Amino acid sequence: MTLTPQLDQLVTACHWIGTRGWAPATGGNMSIRQDAEYCLLSASGKDKGALTRDDFMQVEIAGNRVPSGRKPSAETGLHTLIYRLFPDAGAVLHTHTVNSTVLSRIAKGATVELQGYEMQKTLAGQTSHLDQVSIALFDNDQDIDALARRIDQYAEHQPLSYGFLLRGHGLTCWGRDVSEARRHLEGLEFLFQCELQRRLLEAK
Repeated sequence: MTLTPQLDQLVTACHWIGTRGWAPATGGNMSIRQDAEYCLLSASGKDKGALTRDDFMQVEIAGNRVPSGRKPSAETGLHTLIYRLFPDAGAVLHTHTVNSTVLSRIAKGATVELQGYEMQKTLAGQTSHLDQVSIALFDNDQDIDALARRIDQYAEHQPLSYGFLLRGHGLTCWGRDVSEARRHLEGLEFLFQCELQRRLLEAK
């Protein structure tokens, strides 16, 4: 991977996310894989719609160590977990949107099942609206290390594809590069909005 174009694409994606209000009040965090050992992760407490290249710091994938000593995002351990679980993952996007947050609150099971939507084909490997897409849903936890362990244990027995939801928190998704991660984010957000409205209408 040529790092400079990917980092520039990530900064552009962050600005795009910011204009949509998908990471309000400095929420959310984004990263790209630098190499087998490190990723570059957004700094904590920054407006994601105004990030620059200098707002990303190097983080050790194996142990979450930050060589520069700067303060990383609170969810650093979730990004590094994804890079460990999926060697082909090249970018991770974590957002706090209304649709993903509300849907994660009203969904009762361990997954959100999506089926019958043409836009499922925005997700890598999906070729038909007839397929069923399962998005894992985990209870939120302020102890990120404990949360990462639960997600890791889940992934040992169940497929974990495209992204996962944290209840009352938001979506974390990934892709082989920034472009694919961004497509997955936009596709999943559309699907979540459709599914949320479908459930609300059926409940009336």
